[in-house]
Amino acid sequence: MSTEIVIQNLDKTYGKKQALKNVNLTIGSGMFGLLGPNGAGKTTLMKILSTLLPKTGGEVRICGTDIGHSREIRKMTGYLPQDFSMYGNMSSYEAMDYLGVLSGLPKSVRKERIPDLLEKVNLQNNKRTKVKAMSGGMRRRLGIAQAILHDPKVLIVDEPTAGLDPEERVRFRNLLCEIAEDRIVILSTHIVGDIEATCENIGILNEGRLIYRGSVEGLLGEAYGKIYTARVSKKELPRIKEEYIVTGMMVSAAHADVRLVSEKLPFQGAALCEANVEDAYMYLMQKERRVR
Repeated sequence: MSTEIVIQNLDKTYGKKQALKNVNLTIGSGMFGLLGPNGAGKTTLMKILSTLLPKTGGEVRICGTDIGHSREIRKMTGYLPQDFSMYGNMSSYEAMDYLGVLSGLPKSVRKERIPDLLEKVNLQNNKRTKVKAMSGGMRRRLGIAQAILHDPKVLIVDEPTAGLDPEERVRFRNLLCEIAEDRIVILSTHIVGDIEATCENIGILNEGRLIYRGSVEGLLGEAYGKIYTARVSKKELPRIKEEYIVTGMMVSAAHADVRLVSEKLPFQGAALCEANVEDAYMYLMQKERRVR
């Protein structure tokens, strides 16, 4: 059985609004990042892959199985939605056990697998803690545990680090990388730092269209020779922000150090610098707006 997701000419329409437009994408094993602004169509795509939404057109195959076979697809996929919630009055162990029952897992399997998963997500000391008493980061980690309880080949997580503090974000990203060693993990987010820290291959959605698919290295190549740094006076900032895409800025009492996107030398005193993923993403989005 193949370990990949193949998406061909995928469309999704809500009434007169086309949420996904002719999306073509192949996702192999390991971490894959799906990046894009809010409203780009990321959640729609995740829900289609999870069989929570029907597609309007095109083809999708997950590990060789057509997306239309929803029962089989759900056996091989785990999904952590952005607005994930669990049974607040249950303990973490009770919630996991109940979800295991709903998934049809035998008691012997649940008894063996749940403690292992709680340890994997660093909640082994919180198995009696009620879900409603957990922090946001703990609940997200518990969400991952429930999503892989049935040992799926594909794990889909939608905006998992939104609202988490920096320490929890790092812990959560590391957990996803560990899980991705033997399965496909799709990380959908608008937080560029999460992609940069975890993913080798990415896709970028904008207004339902896939505007980039490939490696992070390839994305950086798109912005080669297009990112500049400069030290400017504070009174020049409004003009620079109006004329250029500013991707970074540090302001002091006397001046400001800025990073900006430009196809050529923007002004005297600016210097070329190496692009990071956020720079490259902003350059690509600017280029897309010009084309359209």
